[in-house]
Amino acid sequence: MTLQRLRVEAGEAGMRLDQLLAARLPDLSRSRLRQLIDEGAVRVAGAAAKASLRPRAGVEIELRVPEPRPATLVPEDLRLPVLYQDDDLLVIDKPAGVAVHPGAGIDSGTVVHGLLHQICGLAGIGGELRPGIVHRLDKETSGCLVVAKTEPALRGLQAEFKSRRVQKRYLAIVHGEPPESGEFDTLHGRHPVDRKRFSSRVREGRRALTRFRVLGRGAGAALVEVELLTGRTHQIRAHFADAGFPLLGDALYGGRKRETRLRPDAPSRRAAAAIGRQALHAAVLGFTHPTTGVPVRCDAPLPADFRAALRELDIRSPYPG
Repeated sequence: MTLQRLRVEAGEAGMRLDQLLAARLPDLSRSRLRQLIDEGAVRVAGAAAKASLRPRAGVEIELRVPEPRPATLVPEDLRLPVLYQDDDLLVIDKPAGVAVHPGAGIDSGTVVHGLLHQICGLAGIGGELRPGIVHRLDKETSGCLVVAKTEPALRGLQAEFKSRRVQKRYLAIVHGEPPESGEFDTLHGRHPVDRKRFSSRVREGRRALTRFRVLGRGAGAALVEVELLTGRTHQIRAHFADAGFPLLGDALYGGRKRETRLRPDAPSRRAAAAIGRQALHAAVLGFTHPTTGVPVRCDAPLPADFRAALRELDIRSPYPG
């Protein structure tokens, strides 16, 4: 238990208690402070207080912050590859087939389970000893994933992602013959019929912006480098599928369906079989460190299944593998 005592300054008189504490205690998030207030861990002039209280100048505020609770999930030794790590955050090279966090039907074997075993010195997120998930990758997508160890790092990274200051570069293998370069700038929302999918062909939604260039071509397929300027769910998969170039191996967005119509010996069908999943890899992640302000760039090497697919297509990638 950590006890902190603050005295309300003249310039703070009349501020809401939750706003005052957020300004004075930047290491705690607004939601965490609200949680502590609701739990009665914040007292003003010796009495439990509400978030809406506006204390007067000179009054003492007492805040008791309990030690972070152990995570309710069981740590698992998944040996996730680490590309970068310090006291505030780490970047892993997420393997394909590993979900980022527990969800419907997934209660083990996730990135969160693995990091609970792997990370030493977690400071706690939201009062619990757990890693802070900043962004997500689909289960079958491999590559760079940044995770926060502390609440300040989590908030700083979330702000960078929200303001689009993060460099996100992907590699994808798509069916067909896309143009040498291009841009998708569309709305993005739930598919009107299949609620598991997302679509750019919607009347209402959020803006989704994707840029790409072709790095190599094979028989009936192409390797594209994709710059993601917004971070919508399934954005790359939906954009290319709606444009008529679904990703190899993508069962949800039409890649697998197209493969069933190809000859068994067609290079793109062999490539899809070689990778055995949607052909998408988060190759590069760059951001400004939320604590030090130093630029950080991580490169995830091409996994073996992706390289095998490229060999079937006789495409050479300029990325290391």
